[in-house]
Order: sequence, then structure tokens, then C-alpha cells
Amino acid sequence: MIIDDSKYGTRDKKGNWKPNETHGSAPIFHWPFNPIKVFKWLFGIPGYILPWNFFYGGLAIILWLYFTPSLEKMQSFHYEWIGYLLIRNLILVIITAGGLHFFLWVKRTQGYAFKYTSKWMAKDNPNFYFKNQTLDNMFWALCSGVPIWTAAESFSLWAFSNGYFLSLSWETHPIYLGLFFLIIPLFRELHFYLTHRLLHWPPLYNFSHYIHHKNINPGPWSGISMHWLEHILYFSGTLIHFIIPAHPVHAVFQLMHAAVGPAFHGHIGFEKIQIGNIGLRTHTHPHYLHHKYFECNYADGSVPLDKFFGTFHDGSEEAKERMIKRYNERIKKMRTI
Repeated sequence: MIIDDSKYGTRDKKGNWKPNETHGSAPIFHWPFNPIKVFKWLFGIPGYILPWNFFYGGLAIILWLYFTPSLEKMQSFHYEWIGYLLIRNLILVIITAGGLHFFLWVKRTQGYAFKYTSKWMAKDNPNFYFKNQTLDNMFWALCSGVPIWTAAESFSLWAFSNGYFLSLSWETHPIYLGLFFLIIPLFRELHFYLTHRLLHWPPLYNFSHYIHHKNINPGPWSGISMHWLEHILYFSGTLIHFIIPAHPVHAVFQLMHAAVGPAFHGHIGFEKIQIGNIGLRTHTHPHYLHHKYFECNYADGSVPLDKFFGTFHDGSEEAKERMIKRYNERIKKMRTI
């Protein structure tokens, strides 16, 4: 039985659904500091760790232990181990993005429940390659996204193997490395915000980022459907290890989180995924609003940068009015230059 989404949100006459519960920033950024809220945020279900970051972290550990060549083998670039990573990453994206697309968008196993719009993937639309949104998204994700993810991962592991990236062992620094593992999703959101704002600079937007924003109604394949230049910026976060020490598994985690995460969050098109009688929240609404309006939510919401810079949109009419006012003021200012 499909869960009744009217208990959790409202759908207007045009078929647009929005959740009753708005998304706020992580309690660690709230003042005054409330340790009880932080504890619930960290260890609650759902929370920061469970279920999603536990899933991504566990997957990264499995990839590192069982599906990544040894550091000794990766001390020199070779097509054999790089090709192995490429095939591994292709399979992972096809299983995750492809699986979500198949069940939610093709089989439509939960229908319109928790879906933000009544529209499905665009077909016979000349804005997309092959006039098909799904095929367009798959092309950019598989032909650009996965190869550049693999290139970034190959460089990172090579850099760790040869001492160019600062490396520590779990035997001597377990607490530091464990804590660093915990903050990677927050760091990734910070990195995403900075590169995302850069990509909205008109010259870069018109050259590259517009490809991603053709997806006003995004789906799982839209997550890493980007221009090659955007992929390079998007997967550049591991360069931080030139100055901040870590372990190679942290690079695997960060890059896998960036590659796989957008299919589940931000682009899946649903507020909740129904598994049995449980609705698993995806925390997608803030980024869905970014695709819908362009002028808001450059981060994913946990790090309060949009609130600080006045670009946060929680889906309310008040936030929409603030966004329109900000946009009109910017246009007016540009016309006076």
C-alpha cells in the first residue's frame, strides 16, 4: 500500500507537492549551542549519520577494502588499475541512479506519492540530446561524469601512494581519522557551495552549468549530468589533502559521496522513498527548489551558507517573495552599470 503523502505535505491544483516540514541547517551551527539537539541530530533516526551517511560511509569502506587496488600498485599510473576503477564506478552509478530511475520513474512503484511535480522525464524535447531527458542525462553522467570521477580518484590514490597527499594511518591516528570521516559530508557541502556559486557566474553558467540546469524537473540520472568543466570542479574536493592529512579511504568516500549521493538527494524528485511501510526521507526539497527557481539554495541546507548570504528558500511564499525581490534588485543594479 502506498503511503498517503497528504499527511506530510500539500499538493496544489497544478500537481506540485511540497512538504509540511521545512529543511533547516545542522544544529551544530545554531546559537546558542544546544548539546541535546546536536546529539539527536547526530544519532537520531533519521539523523546526520543514519541512514544516509552510514550507507555512504559503509559503501566507501567496502569499496576501499575489496574493490580498490593496493597502494603499491597505484604508485604509478597504469591503464589496468585505472580501467578497473572506471568499470567499478560505471557499475556503481548504473546500479544506484539506474535502479532509482527504473523503480521510481519507469515502473513508478509509488506513483505520485511524495513527488514534487506531476511531470515525468521530458521526451521529444529539443533542449536535450536525443530529444530525451533521460538519455541526455545518462550521456553526461556516464560519458563525462564517471570518467572524470575516476580520473579524480585515480589521481588522489596515486598522490596518497607517492606521498604528495598527506597521509596518516588508522593505527596511529584513529580518533582524528574517525572524526574526519564524520565531517566529510559537511566539507563536501561547503566545497559544493563554493564551486556552485562560481558556476552561476554568467560566463561559466553559459559555457557549462546550463547543461545541468536544463533539468528543471530532475530525476536520479540528473545528479551528475553536467558539462565536463563542471565535473572537474565538482570532483576537485580531494585536493584539500595537499594540506590536510587523511587516509586514502577518505578520498574514496568523498568522491563516491559526490558521485552517488546526488541520485538519492537533490535530484531524485521525491521527498520520501517508500520501502515497505516506511517512507525514507531524501532531504531533496531545497535542491529541487534550486532547479525550479535557479536563484536560491546553492548549498544543500545543512551548512547555513544560503541563510548567511540571504539565498535560502524553504518553499514558503515568504521565501519566494524574498527571492523575487532580490532578483529584481540585482537586475535593476545591472541595468544601471
